[in-house]
Amino acid sequence: MLAIGIILIILGAIGLLMGLMMFGDIGIACMVGALAALLSGIGFLIARGKLKNL
Repeated sequence: MLAIGIILIILGAIGLLMGLMMFGDIGIACMVGALAALLSGIGFLIARGKLKNL
């Protein structure tokens, strides 16, 4: 879970940067997808911490 979380956070950060370089609706769609990946990565890291405590 740690590797998946880190990869999703990296892809989300790269996607946000690329979305800022795009124009119009495609840039917005790219940034929404990047935000989803970023939040999923953070969620994986939080879930890993909670499962480790069990």
